[in-house]
Amino acid sequence: MSEPSQFAFDFQSLPERHIWKVGELISTLRTRLEREYTDVWVEGEISNLRPAGSGHLYFTLNDGEAQLRIVIFRMQARLLRFKLENGLSVIARGRLSIYEGRGELQMIGEFLEPVGVGALQVAFEQLKKKLAAEGLFDSGRKKTIPVLPRRIGIVTSPHGAAIQDILNILRRRHESVDVLIYPAQVQGEAAPREVAAGVRHFNRSRQADVIIIARGGGSVEDLAAFNDESLARAIAESTLPVISAVGHETDFTICDFVADLRAPTPSAAAELVVRSKHELQERLAGLHTRLGRGARFQLLTARQRLMLLAQSMAFARMQELIARRQQRVDELAFRLASAQQKQIRAFHRRLDVAGARLRHQELQNRLSAMRRELAVRVTALGNAMRHLMENRTAKIQHLGSQLQALSPLGILERGYALVFDEQGNLVTRSGQLSPGQQVRGRVARGGFTARVEQVEPEDEE
Repeated sequence: MSEPSQFAFDFQSLPERHIWKVGELISTLRTRLEREYTDVWVEGEISNLRPAGSGHLYFTLNDGEAQLRIVIFRMQARLLRFKLENGLSVIARGRLSIYEGRGELQMIGEFLEPVGVGALQVAFEQLKKKLAAEGLFDSGRKKTIPVLPRRIGIVTSPHGAAIQDILNILRRRHESVDVLIYPAQVQGEAAPREVAAGVRHFNRSRQADVIIIARGGGSVEDLAAFNDESLARAIAESTLPVISAVGHETDFTICDFVADLRAPTPSAAAELVVRSKHELQERLAGLHTRLGRGARFQLLTARQRLMLLAQSMAFARMQELIARRQQRVDELAFRLASAQQKQIRAFHRRLDVAGARLRHQELQNRLSAMRRELAVRVTALGNAMRHLMENRTAKIQHLGSQLQALSPLGILERGYALVFDEQGNLVTRSGQLSPGQQVRGRVARGGFTARVEQVEPEDEE
């Protein structure tokens, strides 16, 4: 027996072939991929951005050599602080997966930030560009701040240092001004909604002449509430002038651009909105002095001109001409009054005639209405009487039927007869009769006379 060749092939040593279904293979790969790559950071440029009606965001990250599909579901998309745009370089964090419908590799994004610039700054620039294009920053729509408002509405936190600074300045500069405070959060997710509610409240109540939105300094994250689009639109829609006093002098927010006036600090807002009482008194005193000097100069100039005119003949002729014109005016006034009286009397006559016609027409209308009402009531009365007669007739017929049934004549119709003795008494007992006695009988139709032959004894009861 020969030895086996080294090139001999053993079919039994082949591995068993496993044939996958496409869905099964993709699902297995997706499970392994999601288990191994649960926290991945990737940098690239956004392209093919497609926001869906469901709130999900779909786009592609590419770096010029490769690309990766990204999906951010609605809950994570709502947390983004800036708007995604094609061409924006970002860093995405999420987990790798496979979309089984197309067998494509994709990342499910959970966090996104711009490259080189913070998300808050990108959101700020995007919103600033959008509102500027709509004209919300135009100086033409800015309202004038009143010089001395009677009431000042302040939207801020009642516990912050900003409100204390404002109140101290107002108290020192003009203690008689009224201050209304609308308490609102000035930091956090609820802050934009509460500040906007304060602006709308003062616009509805009309209790203030000017509104101050105030907050002390802070980081970019602390001031993010004042870069909110809904708050910016609430300020733009305000019919009352709004002063933005948010942060320090170097801090700028969207509210500063939309508001009618930007104050570097809350204290500066108080100084801008109310001039000091001393300044107003000095300004009023200066205006009073200037007004007095101007009035005296005008009176002196007018007196000199009047004296020169009175010395000339032209002035006398002017007075005569004025007197004639006045006489003409008086005559025209008398004629106008007479014409007016005549026209008024004519109007009164026409009014009387029209009133008489109107009363006549009204009387005819009332008579027509009364006739219609009378016809309706007569018809109703006839119907009621006919119904009553029918009821009475039916009742009489019913009673007649009952009476007929109870009448002795009715009994006679059934074959019975009434017997009367010689005295005319009705015979109801055989004991009332005796043999040979003559009786008279009554039947239904007619009567008869008979003689009693025999009397039977009465039945015992």
